[in-house]
Amino acid sequence: MVIDDQPKPGKIIAVHLNYPSRAAQRGRTPSQPSYFLKPASSLAGTGGTIVRPLGTELLAFEGEVAIRIGTAARWVSPAEGWSHVDAVTAANDFGLYDLRAADKGSNLRNKGGDGFTPLGPRWIPAPDVDPAGLRVRTWVDGELVQDDSTGTLLFDFGRLVADLSQHLTLEPGDVILTGTPAGSSVVEPGQTVEVEVDAPEAPGAPTSGRLVTTVTAGTRAFGDFGSQPSVDDTQRAEAWGTPAPAPEPAFVLTDAMRERFGGVAVATLSAVLRKRGYTDVFVEGVHAGRPGDRFVGTARTLRLIPFRPDLFASHGGGFNAQKRAFDAVEPGEVIVVEARGERGTGTVGDVLALRAQVRGAAAIVTDGGVRDSEAVAEIGIPVFSQGPHPSVLGRRHVPWETDVTVACGGAAVQPGDVVVGDGDGVLVIPPALVAEVLAEAEAQEAADAWVAQQVAAGHPVDGLFPMNATWRARYEAETAGGAG
Repeated sequence: MVIDDQPKPGKIIAVHLNYPSRAAQRGRTPSQPSYFLKPASSLAGTGGTIVRPLGTELLAFEGEVAIRIGTAARWVSPAEGWSHVDAVTAANDFGLYDLRAADKGSNLRNKGGDGFTPLGPRWIPAPDVDPAGLRVRTWVDGELVQDDSTGTLLFDFGRLVADLSQHLTLEPGDVILTGTPAGSSVVEPGQTVEVEVDAPEAPGAPTSGRLVTTVTAGTRAFGDFGSQPSVDDTQRAEAWGTPAPAPEPAFVLTDAMRERFGGVAVATLSAVLRKRGYTDVFVEGVHAGRPGDRFVGTARTLRLIPFRPDLFASHGGGFNAQKRAFDAVEPGEVIVVEARGERGTGTVGDVLALRAQVRGAAAIVTDGGVRDSEAVAEIGIPVFSQGPHPSVLGRRHVPWETDVTVACGGAAVQPGDVVVGDGDGVLVIPPALVAEVLAEAEAQEAADAWVAQQVAAGHPVDGLFPMNATWRARYEAETAGGAG
């Protein structure tokens, strides 16, 4: 790519945070500038397109001022730095937040893709402008979304040049992207982003012209031989430009709670949840592989999608989602597998069950089948499923993703939900309800035990089960007296 007949730069260096408005949005203000490199192959001109890869959602724009080195700079002072710049223009430092975790700090994959650094369309000669008098503006589909001035920079251009020159030689043609102001956000396929840098107070109000880029949708999935796209609420908040909410205190299923759950039945918990309107929290159709198995733990989820040859080719091999789930489960967690109720193939076998047991998992729950069922039973970890099946996963499923909300046996299960199983089946409890549901279930179990004693003593069940007012008063009097 050539802009104003200039060849590709040898280096593209980008600044992380440099505008106070952006620093406030991020919740941190650096005391010194920090940088990352972008490859020259990421360069593009105006009027081009940028591809949002298949399977990603968080492609964000960043309108910036790009400065170009005119004369080599090595060990120069901040006062001398600007004199080594020969021109400025508009830049768009696109980033794909879905790949942000892949290269922490380097940003290679999330900011180095082809077309991720549009520049232009025209360079403004540096002698014609005041470096503190430039304006950068960005429009998305014609709506102004960024508008700031270089007069507000945390680190001016001379300081950036000087700082970098302490570590490496800045050569003619090298480009420095000087940071983006607040307003950066996510763009979707079909949207158009425009960036302009100008000097409205300089003679002639020189301008770069509008740098135009249109977002298109990719059609090719990433292979399984590299990092996969991954997003969470924090990445979404940062990509969309909204401050991340303060995290709520994480729910902890304590050892004391686990012991108390051991004294209440799934049937009792189901009745307590039903009183609160939770009628679809039972995992239908699954049963224990060994009689007498029971468990409680927090959910770790795995989602399987229907088999398709191309998707299995891209997601079924290597360290796929199924293997990642079993290799990442923590002590006390329950691996919950969404298999769409498809029992015609195995979703877990002896090797993965053994891995889960070694990792300390509390149980495995799948609304699909289990392969190597006798060997799995001998391993000893509780496994609740639709039953045995000899076929391997690829017959009906593609291992797709982990740690997402899944539907297992008709019940919605989120990572961190409390999952309880016994001879009656498996139940899911939202963490926010655990304390009150457990306390009420314990009280109900105690009352049921007292009722059983009365029935064993020869009393008829009419009026006793459930207790009418007379029996309830007697129960409360006897249990209160016993407590005294």
